Amino acid sequence: MIASIQKLPRRIQALMMGAACVTFLMACQPQAAAPAGDEKSCEEYATKLCEVVGAETPTCMSVTSTTKLMAPAACAAGLANMDYSKGQLATMRKVCDDLVGKLCGDIGPDTSTCKMVSEKTKAFPVERCTQMMEKYPEVLAQLQQMEAANKPLDAEKRQSIETANAGAFGPADAKVTLVEFSDFECPFCSRAANVLTQVKEKYSDKVRVVFRHFPLSFHKNAHLASQASIAAGEQGKFWEFHDMMFANQKQLDRASLDGYAQKIGLKMGLFKKALDGGAYKGLVDGDMKLGETVAVSGTPTMFLNGERVQNPTDFAVVSKAIDEALAQAN
Repeated sequence: MIASIQKLPRRIQALMMGAACVTFLMACQPQAAAPAGDEKSCEEYATKLCEVVGAETPTCMSVTSTTKLMAPAACAAGLANMDYSKGQLATMRKVCDDLVGKLCGDIGPDTSTCKMVSEKTKAFPVERCTQMMEKYPEVLAQLQQMEAANKPLDAEKRQSIETANAGAFGPADAKVTLVEFSDFECPFCSRAANVLTQVKEKYSDKVRVVFRHFPLSFHKNAHLASQASIAAGEQGKFWEFHDMMFANQKQLDRASLDGYAQKIGLKMGLFKKALDGGAYKGLVDGDMKLGETVAVSGTPTMFLNGERVQNPTDFAVVSKAIDEALAQAN
């Protein structure tokens, strides 16, 4: 069994060897009987360790796999000496705890970035924490940039992105405004589009939603698709065209756009003239420049009353943020 343990990652060997050595020593002493254990001992040992390190961590997964190789007596010994294993875990993960403390000290203990670091680092393997410590200046710089981007927008920037355009719905005087920067070819944006549909269904009389264009350069049809949506909006059918394009993301060439316009009943002469002449190219470019001023670097990006939404593709997250904003506004 010892030979089997020696084939495992070193960070797990320390835990397992402790249990194995206890079993060996107890078995060699006539006055002390080693715990026999049963088939559930190893499962219980792994469960208790996973409660300490977190069920989704690499350490938990490694321990769970390792205990399948251990004799029940070894697992029983581990259970009897759980404080040893917990102590080893604390020692192993000290570098991760130090990393969190150092980052939060430099970024600010009350920041959203500190909270994110504290949560996510729990699932990091020790090796990753060590590597981040070795490259600490670079890691800190990236997180400081993230923190700067996540700060609530000032009044001027907030007003600039919330100003209504053709792609908006909800009361103009709503106390809560949700702004999305999106790309019609972006697959994640289609999920955000579903979120907007749910927002409309649940909060149409309470929340103002503004759609902003941010077509990414590597999506060859996205810019023209944005122009087409504005052309549709000029005829009062922005959202119908919006939904049509997100339902057909892989077919956004010019012929397809014309087909969607005809399908939803647009005046084709006006629609084609707008696209042929690039009538709305400047508006799309303007939205992109606007996005850059508020640190939009990818899509989808959402702002709720000037604060960046961390997971714009999850309606539960967006809904919770809206409910909190509405409660604060009342």
